[in-house]
Amino acid sequence: MPNARAEPIHRDDLLQAADALLQPARFKDYGPNGLQVEGKPQVRHLVSGVTASLALIDAAIESGADAILVHHGLFWRGQDGRVTGWMKQRLARLLTHDISLLAYHLPLDAHPDLGNNAQLAQHLGLQVQGAFGEQDLGLWGQGTSTDPQVVLNQIRQQLGREPLCVQPDSQRPWRRIAWCSGGAQGYFEAAIAAGADAFLTGEISEPQAHLARETGVAFLACGHHATERYGAPAVAQHLADELGLSHQFIDIPNPA
Repeated sequence: MPNARAEPIHRDDLLQAADALLQPARFKDYGPNGLQVEGKPQVRHLVSGVTASLALIDAAIESGADAILVHHGLFWRGQDGRVTGWMKQRLARLLTHDISLLAYHLPLDAHPDLGNNAQLAQHLGLQVQGAFGEQDLGLWGQGTSTDPQVVLNQIRQQLGREPLCVQPDSQRPWRRIAWCSGGAQGYFEAAIAAGADAFLTGEISEPQAHLARETGVAFLACGHHATERYGAPAVAQHLADELGLSHQFIDIPNPA
């Protein structure tokens, strides 16, 4: 429940602070970043989550949220624009309860301290040494060990799931690890070009298994949701501390 001592701020102040922090104008993205649904002017309690699913919206309503901040919002390039079915259900909940929805996709991935990739590195003990790939979204560096089995165990323990690992050479040390959270399997070739011994992301598609076998670079699919659980709460907590809001992260489990 929201902290009764938190003083309300205006919705626009929250949006301005989020935009100043994440700088969405820097990114070419797949959908609109920032305020996607306008709710009540006054915000006291902020909820964060990974995806603006119906389950998250309902949980946020139960918690007394005035605004929700997510990584995956409601609107994406290529949608047909009709408000029916699941879209109507989600929007109806937000509008009925006058809750604002803020969504930041690539800007939230990329923040150097609070973003998904930086936070994933912190949780997995990865030291950032450089960036690669389109818009420099991917990161590379070193882990606490070069032993693949040690790294895999760290992933299991921290993310709570078994990674799908295509490891052509079990004896090859992972001296340089590259990573990019979520659905970044298309970054694999850029990671190989950056000299990675292993590449960690959320998902794998058919071509990456062949590339791993042919190049000797290990490919680890660790879960889209699992690799993107950390950015939204880190950003939301930062904003809550800055603006004097209460904040709650609500994790809706997702096997993908």
